[in-house]
Amino acid sequence: MAGGNGNGKVVPGAFPPPVDSPGEFIKRELDHEDERIDVGVAIVGGGTAGLACANRLLQLLADDPETLERLGEVPVAVIEKAKSCGGHNLSGAVMRPGPLEELFPEMTREEWRKAGFAYGEVEKEAVYLLPSSKTKIRIPPPPPQKNHGNEVISVSEMCRFMQEKAEENGAYILTETSATELLVEDGVVRGVRSGDKGRGKDGEEMSNFEPGADVTAQATVLAEGCWGSLTGAAIREFELAEGREPMVWELGVKEVWKVPKPLDRVIHTLGGWPLHLSSKYHQIGGSWIYPMKDEKTGDDLVSIGFVVDLDYADATTSAHDLLQTFKTHPLVRKILDGGERVAWGAKALPAGGYWAMPKLSMPGAVIVGDSAGMVNTAALKGVHYAIQSGILAAEAIYATLARGESLEAYEDAVEDSIIGKDLYEVRNVRQPFAKGFLQGGPIVNLMIASKGRFPGGRWSLHRNDAQPMFIGNTDKRYVQPDGKYTFDKLSSVFITGNQTRDDAPNHIRVQTEVPRVVAETWKWMCPAGVYEIPDDAPEEGDVDVIVNYTNCVQCGAITAKGGRLTTPEGGDGPLYQVT
Repeated sequence: MAGGNGNGKVVPGAFPPPVDSPGEFIKRELDHEDERIDVGVAIVGGGTAGLACANRLLQLLADDPETLERLGEVPVAVIEKAKSCGGHNLSGAVMRPGPLEELFPEMTREEWRKAGFAYGEVEKEAVYLLPSSKTKIRIPPPPPQKNHGNEVISVSEMCRFMQEKAEENGAYILTETSATELLVEDGVVRGVRSGDKGRGKDGEEMSNFEPGADVTAQATVLAEGCWGSLTGAAIREFELAEGREPMVWELGVKEVWKVPKPLDRVIHTLGGWPLHLSSKYHQIGGSWIYPMKDEKTGDDLVSIGFVVDLDYADATTSAHDLLQTFKTHPLVRKILDGGERVAWGAKALPAGGYWAMPKLSMPGAVIVGDSAGMVNTAALKGVHYAIQSGILAAEAIYATLARGESLEAYEDAVEDSIIGKDLYEVRNVRQPFAKGFLQGGPIVNLMIASKGRFPGGRWSLHRNDAQPMFIGNTDKRYVQPDGKYTFDKLSSVFITGNQTRDDAPNHIRVQTEVPRVVAETWKWMCPAGVYEIPDDAPEEGDVDVIVNYTNCVQCGAITAKGGRLTTPEGGDGPLYQVT
């Protein structure tokens, strides 16, 4: 098997995952009316964007009983594949508070903390470059990363809070329910189909089998987060990415620690150790350390994470192992020493920005939050954009239901909001890093200082899976896990509360015979140890890949490097608590 980019170098994108058909996630013939579940608005995904949409829409409907009645017995349904909302959600996170204050104006930030999802306002911050494993250089925070006055949160806990609010307002939350197909009839999205439950690993019906059902809706919201199968299907079906740049991605791995001493500031590191900065390795990334004071228990917690751009070239790059190695730096040790790890998780995030965002509406549906690529990588922010997009989507949907207005108004609202304005200012900041951190960094600084005006224009992006790979030596930098301060992948997956059945169907699609460099890329990249290479595999040429899909924590990174994550059975995957 051969594959490359025309110059003999191997690229993961040359080994695409098996696909049944281009429209495999589209269902064009709806079930009989007696077999459908009819709802007013179907929201796919119980994350921050989807739940913000549900809450705002129900607020508007509460003042319009006529429209509410037309939506039927279930005016708003949220379809969430995890065991609870927030179960698959992970972020740093330091959140800009404005959109959440807009959504729940009756609540104070002190009440957020009492509710258990917020941990305090940022008063101090520090940014460092790390030249080596022992040294650090403090620099002024870049303007987009100034966080004074923002709020440290747990996004998984915030989703559970938003779920409770939505249910109080009348939403029907369908947890442990996957949405596996987009219902499209006569060029209009009519809802989604829920996935079957109780199938064996070969697809056979087991004794507890429950078939899925068509969930038809007057409007559908795609809030799947990163790598949504239905969002991808909608983008292809309605050509929503035409004229856009390809989306690119990053992978973040996070831990939460209980520590003996409170941390008094937000800390970030940019580039530098333990990454290779040469353009050959093409490694871009950084870290965060955030204080989390739990007002319920009095515990001092710390959120720590490492993020890597998935455009790297060295197949041995591992975000999980980079985080473990980063923790051995004296800057980090003085914070974590004497503490204990209480949580771990991993998640890919969209990093293409303004030029890579798809068209946000189509007949019958809209796209919100991470599904639409609403992340500002220069500011390390996305949660507040997700909430804002959910609010704007709800207002556009309400105008459609109540007055017959077009859903395209949602796109204009996003463009005119903080989302469009902020992302336009940083529309080109990812692209210069194609030259490497040292060469691209000064260009990015000019862009940030000029708010995108210089250098201006439109800079191209290139797919992550088109990056030629080589087997380098980043793995030689990784520390050996001791099980107390540094940890391996499998023990980390264990503490996520992963619920995947051993006999569940495989939801990961990859070719299982690929060149060694592609197999090494998958093995090292995956934070959950899903991909293995047999011990007796040849050092060169094609090798078999073992897929331990029950380890999967739904991070989505495989889709950036040649595979595809599809929707698992409802209820499978992690059950994040404080991530």
